[in-house]
Amino acid sequence: MAEAIKMPKMSDTMTEGVLAKWHKKVGDKIKAGDVVAEIETDKATMDFESFQEGTLLYIGVEEGNAVPVDALIAIIGEAGEDYKSVLEGSGTAKAEEQKEEAAAPVTAEDEDVDVSDIPAAVIRMPLLSDTMTEGVINKWNFKVGDKVKADDSLADVETDKATMEVVGYEEGTLLYIGVEEGKAAQVNDIIAIVGKEGTDIQPLLKAGKGGAAKKEKSAEPAQAAAEATTSAPVKEEASSSDDSRVKASPLAKKLAQEKGISLSEIKGSAEGGRIVKKDVEDYKPAAKSEGASKEASAPQVVIPTFVGEEKFTEKPMSQMRKVIAKRLGESLFTAPHFYLTISIDMDGAMAARTQINTVAPVKVSFNDIVIKAVAVALKQHPAVNSSFRGDKIRFNEHTNIGVAMAVEDGLLVPVVRFADGKSLSQISAEVKDYAQKAKAKKLQPSDWEGSTFTVSNLGMFGIDEFTSIINSPDGAILSVGAIQQVPVVKNGAVVPGNVMKLTLGCDHRVIDGATGAAFLQTLKGLLEAPIRLLA
Repeated sequence: MAEAIKMPKMSDTMTEGVLAKWHKKVGDKIKAGDVVAEIETDKATMDFESFQEGTLLYIGVEEGNAVPVDALIAIIGEAGEDYKSVLEGSGTAKAEEQKEEAAAPVTAEDEDVDVSDIPAAVIRMPLLSDTMTEGVINKWNFKVGDKVKADDSLADVETDKATMEVVGYEEGTLLYIGVEEGKAAQVNDIIAIVGKEGTDIQPLLKAGKGGAAKKEKSAEPAQAAAEATTSAPVKEEASSSDDSRVKASPLAKKLAQEKGISLSEIKGSAEGGRIVKKDVEDYKPAAKSEGASKEASAPQVVIPTFVGEEKFTEKPMSQMRKVIAKRLGESLFTAPHFYLTISIDMDGAMAARTQINTVAPVKVSFNDIVIKAVAVALKQHPAVNSSFRGDKIRFNEHTNIGVAMAVEDGLLVPVVRFADGKSLSQISAEVKDYAQKAKAKKLQPSDWEGSTFTVSNLGMFGIDEFTSIINSPDGAILSVGAIQQVPVVKNGAVVPGNVMKLTLGCDHRVIDGATGAAFLQTLKGLLEAPIRLLA
């Protein structure tokens, strides 16, 4: 009997997986334990083994595509077996039918109205800035019944950035104004209709509101919209101080500015003396006076114009980056964070590390010493080794220290378990092994689950101090800065010293300021006298 293979949940935070690679194709024989595919989760790329035996009858996900946990990805059964019932049972067939229905052409019965033959065009609220969601009609320059030209400014619109002109790019009679002065309209809402005088505009309004317009004329072609967006804001920019009082279309203003022509020198041909694009193109400067010629012949300082190019690239977020964004966003906006910073005299730790590495089987780093000190300090301050659990607070009696590690796609936090009972050499060997696995994307769910406290170290990058977002469900995270050589006061004298700053991020729902401060005091004592870590 055919069986469905579904996207497995390979970690506690996984909500979807990407089919990185199929190792089998339809028709291949599969045994239990065979690697069927590679799946990219939010933590790593892992092999997916089959627990069924049979023939691969169906593949439902192409390589590179993501599907939610528990979604059907393949079907295994007997060769030639009909597997449609499995598809229907999974909901795939129903989803495909819904897609087909959605893609089917709209019939005459479904369509409210056909506006293709109506001699009028809808003018919509344009997107005049990248952050604009709505615009306020500051002023209408025409009223219903007025004749308008393609480059006439219909209205002044106030956006979140400036007050700008809206050009309809249509010729005809202004048949309809949909927004009163001082009122706001959402981007793409109908604000006006221009067309042949006497045209019935009700079908256009009905189609515009219902979204059933079949061939509605575009009120703003892409090029025109771009020109409108980049046109100068009303009363904010002009080619000269006199131009601000000259009536001109946005395109005319832009063209005049590019050519270095003052609009005050141009005679407008449009209604009311308004200057349009054609007037700028046809403009010929008058003969200059003798005085002006002499002034022009004088040496002038010409500042070269630099024209830059705006460009960018976009790529889909990896599964790891998606989960990092989700988890850290939830942590920061759910848990009330507060931070405490303390300075540590690292002279003793530096001397101790040198001596330890002369006899240790594995080279011990300062990060290993911090991990060990944190674990010992947590035993003395169990309130910091806690987590918020709804209506309960969990006080962990074990110390599992998560160690934040940067990888190509983001961040992984493998866990050093029971760190308080391990030697510095054991901690060092474990952290190095995790680092190699993380780089090769070979960490398993058991490696990163179950932390009770997290250490994040950016000292190797020369960062003096920083704050971190708590790795939920932990109640705290320690940010470790670089060891800096600075002047310090010892025995009343200023001498060279080595200082490291630690910043403790706390979830205020479970940890109070005094509790966090007491923990840092204990940690400071352990790091400044590291012999206590070896006792």
